[in-house]
Amino acid sequence: MKRTFLCFLIIGSMAACQACGVNEISEPESGREIKIGVTVYDQYDTFISSILNDLNEDVLKARSETGREIILETYNSAQSQATQDDQVEEMIKDGCDVICVNLVDRTAPSNIIDAARNADVPIVFFNRELVDEDMHRWNKLYYVGADAFLSGKMQGELAVDVIREKNVDKNHDGEIQYVMLEGEAGHQDAIVRSENCVNRMLELGVRLDKLGYAIANWNRAQAATQMEKMIKNQGSDIEFVFANNDDMALGAIDAYNASGINRSSWPYIIGIDGTEPGLSAVKDGTMVATVYNDAPGQADAIFQLAYRLSCGESLSGLELQGDKYIRLPYQKITQENVDKFG
Repeated sequence: MKRTFLCFLIIGSMAACQACGVNEISEPESGREIKIGVTVYDQYDTFISSILNDLNEDVLKARSETGREIILETYNSAQSQATQDDQVEEMIKDGCDVICVNLVDRTAPSNIIDAARNADVPIVFFNRELVDEDMHRWNKLYYVGADAFLSGKMQGELAVDVIREKNVDKNHDGEIQYVMLEGEAGHQDAIVRSENCVNRMLELGVRLDKLGYAIANWNRAQAATQMEKMIKNQGSDIEFVFANNDDMALGAIDAYNASGINRSSWPYIIGIDGTEPGLSAVKDGTMVATVYNDAPGQADAIFQLAYRLSCGESLSGLELQGDKYIRLPYQKITQENVDKFG
């Protein structure tokens, strides 16, 4: 099977991981190399790409801390669960000590769990959270990510701040006409982000009128295509565009740039993730705000957990919730504080 990324052969252990509440990793025994496998649902997803880059950087920073060899094997599943299942089998055969999995389909982890349990190889799932029942099928399954509920809640709160400060209700009907760009159909994070964004706005007294929504699979190009359709159908009636991630928000911006509509007549557009392109859009004002999803912190937590599992070390310092979960906080980003994030 062709590997999408080169393996990184490095010497090192993880430095401080404040996001996990860990100050240091103990000096490992010398000798046996460590192999950590990683498979992601789509290497071209901007946020996932950030995690991979940060993970590689974290491992490289560890070079001066120990003399142990660490091999990092990274695979791209290209949005195929069957491919990902095969990749996990191959990493087990390759002798990986732990495998980190960004699931293609959060509802279909059984093959991966069964293969790992049969080989006694721990799994660190990340970013795409499987259901609690599956997480408890084996005591060597872990998850690193954030709380999708909070990202939706914060997005709603940011939108309410904008509505209270700016002339969003252009037709003065007492309601905010909006459209929603959602991730994958049936995807837990997409559902939770959308629902909690809207619910939080309603709780804060904002009246809403949903003009439409579209599934854009977290993808910028798909979001641009879907937004173009909604612009044709709804035109100037749209007052706010909510997107489940920054890439789709950027797709909406692309659609408006291509539409020829004067910038002053655009709706407000808001995302989630705080990716580098998303931060640039907040800085230039095309995206009114976003919610920061801590990719470096998640990468640190993934490596800390994977390293300790590989070495057979205690996990007591990692602040695991329920002995299985590491969750990192979200943060709100506006033009006022965006420079703090990059």
